[in-house]
Amino acid sequence: MHGLFLLGCLCLLAAPPASSIFQRPTGTPAPLRLQYLLEPLHPTVHTQRGATATLPCVLRALPHNYRVKWSKVEPANYREDVIIITNGLYHKNYGPLSPRVRLRHSHRYDASLTITDVALEDEGRYRCQLVNGLEDESISLTLHLEGVVFPYQPSNGRYKFNYHEAKRACEQQDSRLATYQQLYKAWTEGLDWCNAGWILDGTVHYPIINSREPCGGRLLLPGVRTYGARDKQKDRFDAFCFTSALQGQVYFIRGHLNFKEAGQACRNHGAAMAKVGQLYSAWKFSQLDRCDGGWLADGSVRYPITAPRQRCGGLPDPGVRSFGFPSKEMRTYGTYCFVGK
Repeated sequence: MHGLFLLGCLCLLAAPPASSIFQRPTGTPAPLRLQYLLEPLHPTVHTQRGATATLPCVLRALPHNYRVKWSKVEPANYREDVIIITNGLYHKNYGPLSPRVRLRHSHRYDASLTITDVALEDEGRYRCQLVNGLEDESISLTLHLEGVVFPYQPSNGRYKFNYHEAKRACEQQDSRLATYQQLYKAWTEGLDWCNAGWILDGTVHYPIINSREPCGGRLLLPGVRTYGARDKQKDRFDAFCFTSALQGQVYFIRGHLNFKEAGQACRNHGAAMAKVGQLYSAWKFSQLDRCDGGWLADGSVRYPITAPRQRCGGLPDPGVRSFGFPSKEMRTYGTYCFVGK
């Protein structure tokens, strides 16, 4: 492979002068370019899957005949998707987020957006735009989900996914393709993986902590190494998936089970075999720690370690260990099950 780099309109009366409303803390003056919108004190909102998150957008004054439009910025598709439009009294929701969004509207100047039951695909950049004729202005905010990135490949070996197959594979494992920001953050937290994988924007990367010969050579500095944008149909790599908090529980059933028996054991408890993303989520957010290899829904066998010890793989760092994809007829392992709330 080549090209490796480091890396409805309603007229409203104007409010009193801005100086008498919502004074900002001393020492943090609002930028002059914003006449009506307050610059957010914290432009990034942190949340988890399943939670309720609010993106702040507050007006300092109400101009005549204004509207506020919320949209989600989709840089990979070069577009903005409208979510909600309001004139302060009435509003209309748009798009797939429509059932889960509302305006907080805690006071007449509040146009903040509340998203309920946050989903993995909600992460990203949002824009609150005041539409007021020639005086349009906007602020941008980022919704950041706390989560975990994990590499994923199928049972038939590495570098088998084109982009669309990688995207589907992550979704089948209760996750989605990671963004570059998510992969970079995972690298800063210790993710070291020598196989290149697709991420959400259609580029291909791999994160290296310990430089070594099979992974670009010892002379290259640690970092997120990149092959750049690749052909989404023809080129084949692994995948980097991202998942967040679970709405349920992962637990282990001990036994010497083959794959079919493992699935039945979970169903006997009113559960299903856990997916890879669910096991990673339980490891990350519930501190699940088991030294027992267990079947997962994709046919792999893995086990989560939060407190590394010699008899549990001997590796010095926490992580989800893998035995790969053994024969489904083997009666060697237990199983990890998932039950939703």
